[in-house]
Amino acid sequence: GSSWNNCDFETNLCKVLPEFNLQPGWIRRNGQSGMGPPYSDHNGNESAYFLSLSSEMQSSSAALRTDVFLPTDEEHLCQIRFHYWVSQINGTLMVGLQKHSEDTVTNIWQVSGELRNQWNVNTIAINSTEKFEVIFLGMVETQGQGESVAIDDITFSEGC
Repeated sequence: GSSWNNCDFETNLCKVLPEFNLQPGWIRRNGQSGMGPPYSDHNGNESAYFLSLSSEMQSSSAALRTDVFLPTDEEHLCQIRFHYWVSQINGTLMVGLQKHSEDTVTNIWQVSGELRNQWNVNTIAINSTEKFEVIFLGMVETQGQGESVAIDDITFSEGC
């Protein structure tokens, strides 16, 4: 079903991201939580949930790791579509790829705070001949007022 390949964070059940509710740095919240921006999810819904970096942490980075995906084939690349919010000043969101035979995470996409405070959307395609995991890494240098990194609606194609 769609709960397998779409993580909208409306519930704690997200099979592709088994650990998202255990990560200390990422919290599941909505725009009414009183924790600063974003004040709604990417659809403008104030009560809908998304993930954001916890504002309690003074300076933080937090990783969100997917389940292990099988190697992709030529017909089915693994496409990951996600909505993201990065605050203007010093937020960063990176997406990394960790292949099974490698200890290191390869950075495959990154955005930093040159954006206006708004939701954006991105799709990345992954081609891997071996099993792999995908890591979303959010960072904020200082947790000032309105500093935020958030993720919403991560969708994984059938090739994942």
